[in-house]
Amino acid sequence: MENSRSRNVERIVIGKATSDGAGVSLTRVLTQPLQRRLDPFLMLDAFGSDNPDDYIAGFPDHPHRGFETVTYMIAGRMRHRDSAGHEGLLQSGDVQWMTAGRGVIHSEIPEQESGVMEGFQLWLNLPAGKKMIEPWYRDIRGKDIPSYVARDGVAVKIIAGMSNGIEGAVTREDTEPLFLDIDLPAGSAFSAQLPETHNAFAYVYRGKVRIGGQSISHGRMAILGNGQGKDGVSLEAEESARAILVAGRPLSEPIVQYGPFVMNTQAEIYQAISDFREGRLG
Repeated sequence: MENSRSRNVERIVIGKATSDGAGVSLTRVLTQPLQRRLDPFLMLDAFGSDNPDDYIAGFPDHPHRGFETVTYMIAGRMRHRDSAGHEGLLQSGDVQWMTAGRGVIHSEIPEQESGVMEGFQLWLNLPAGKKMIEPWYRDIRGKDIPSYVARDGVAVKIIAGMSNGIEGAVTREDTEPLFLDIDLPAGSAFSAQLPETHNAFAYVYRGKVRIGGQSISHGRMAILGNGQGKDGVSLEAEESARAILVAGRPLSEPIVQYGPFVMNTQAEIYQAISDFREGRLG
């Protein structure tokens, strides 16, 4: 990261343990009260367990409208099916990028009875003019996600956006998301450029890293401060660590959420509920 001024940590967030779907245990890291601050991101769930009781029931059929979901599997096997006739199997290292748009009903069910199930689901908002577009999704195999090894042996996977001049698996013109998975050996450092206009956060899921002199332990999210000229971030590994770095251009539009529907007005939410109840969604 040349000629950039690194952001500091504005706030450290500890996720809330909860359950979703048919009883899947997870940690909700980015919650509704943070949606405006971290616009265009709406939610981040982290899940990870080697106890089948925590994940085996999965997420039976449920609807979405008005945003995109990004599911990143660190470990495990998850089967996806949706009302548009799509089906896919996410395995360790894979990503699914789904645009719910005007509406989709889908299920996400584990295809394993034991072992570790670990990963993330990130919700990315759609602008008002695209909330009712045709649903779309893509399964991206781990081997097909662009990656590189930086200084100090830091391994970087580029799920979205661009890093070190390399374009990631997905790009989006409206929100310009950056989504990196960074594997840092002990004592290493990594720097990335971030447009000063973007909101950004880092979530540490192995070990411990330092950003702007502040230590962030595993299971913690660091909201990165905004500011004129703050066009980058530097991470230093206090011990062997892994973290995701996420940034995006805010939409600065009203956010109205009711469960799995995220629109711009209450009337649009009422319409989504009505469409779902009457079989017009998905």
